[in-house]
Amino acid sequence: MKKIIVFLLALSTFGFSSQKERAFDIGEWFKFRIHYGFINAGYATLEVKEGLRNNKKVYHAIGRGYTTGMSRFIFKVEDVYESYFDKETMKPYQFVRKIDEGGYTKNQEGFFDQGSNSVLVKDYKNKAEANYKTPEEIQDILSSFYYLRNHPAVDKLKVGESVAIDMFFDNETTKFKLKYLGKEDIETKFGTIPTMVFRPLVQSGRIFKEEESVTMWISDDDNKLPIRIKASLLVGSIKAELESFKGLKYSFRVKQKP
Repeated sequence: MKKIIVFLLALSTFGFSSQKERAFDIGEWFKFRIHYGFINAGYATLEVKEGLRNNKKVYHAIGRGYTTGMSRFIFKVEDVYESYFDKETMKPYQFVRKIDEGGYTKNQEGFFDQGSNSVLVKDYKNKAEANYKTPEEIQDILSSFYYLRNHPAVDKLKVGESVAIDMFFDNETTKFKLKYLGKEDIETKFGTIPTMVFRPLVQSGRIFKEEESVTMWISDDDNKLPIRIKASLLVGSIKAELESFKGLKYSFRVKQKP
């Protein structure tokens, strides 16, 4: 399951809003239960705190992913991702990546220089650092998803249309593309939730069966919370379900309670 927990942790922050007010705020927290087939493989959490960078108060997003139970003996995952980004422009100042995936480890920090369109990546494990050029509107893996929660174009998408952003990850800039599939009411532990359905385009061949193997269901309310994520893998499938939440900025919309 290498990198799967990480991928779902990242996707678990997705949501969208065309409103001027943020769809999230300081204190937001939610937790996902991740299943590999019938096995409870682990959990992923995301929270928003307040930080300070360049003498400015900024958003500090912290994501954690970890395996539990028998899955931990088979493939131990303990990942931490952090991002510091501007409250107004949503541009990132710094990212942190500390991962342990079955013995494969990384310990990195990235420092964005928006003036020169570059990012300095410090690799503490290998005691190295390097500078990378980036596009002007760049995001890291966490800031990108919070940025998309307020993307003005998504609310105007027709079924089959897509939105894309530039995201810096693994020492390179990639184009993250998301296709809108429509709306659907789904049954959850919280009741019947109206959702918007999206499909991120992912690289095929290494983990996923094909380019369009991942589907996401996002709450169709002002919070735009991720409710469910499914992915078809080369072997089996994996699913993430919203387990709990607190500190939402807006009321959580439930069409029919269980």
